[in-house]
Formats: sequence, structure tokens, C-alpha cells
Amino acid sequence: MTQTTNRFFDEIGRLMNDAAGAAQGVKREVDAVVRNQAEKILRDLDLVKREEFEAVKEMARLAREENDALKTRLAVLEAKLGVSPNTGSTKTDG
Repeated sequence: MTQTTNRFFDEIGRLMNDAAGAAQGVKREVDAVVRNQAEKILRDLDLVKREEFEAVKEMARLAREENDALKTRLAVLEAKLGVSPNTGSTKTDG
């Protein structure tokens, strides 16, 4: 009877190992399907990639810096010419 019991437990153990292997296979398949669906949804949403966003962000920062520098330069030139920044008229116009 001991030999039969051992064989029974061996078979149960083998079945459990097979079931665990099958479960891992199913998990991998489900993960792949979910990943593919998530990628499809993100593509359909037309989202930008992080690298593209960072590049545009840097371009905007540089443009703001250039704009500030040009404003300062313009103010200096207007002051030299005696032009009012808001109206464009000289101080002697009026």
C-alpha cells in the first residue's frame, strides 16, 4: 500500500507541476495580449514620446530666453532713440 500511496502522490505532484507550468504559459499569453492592447491604445491616443516632449520643452525654453534678450535689446535701443516703448513716438513729439 505504501508503494501505491507514493505513486499516487507522485502523480499528484506531477499534475500540479504541469498545472503550474500551464498557468505560467497562460500568464505570459495574457501579459502579451494586455501589453499589445495597451500599446495600441496609446498609439491611437496619438501621445508624444518623452524624448519628443523634452526636445520641444528645451526649444521653448531657448525661445523664451531669446525673446527676453530681444526685449532687453529693444528697450535699450528705444531708450537711446528716445522712443516711448508703448506708443512708438519720440519724447519730442508732443
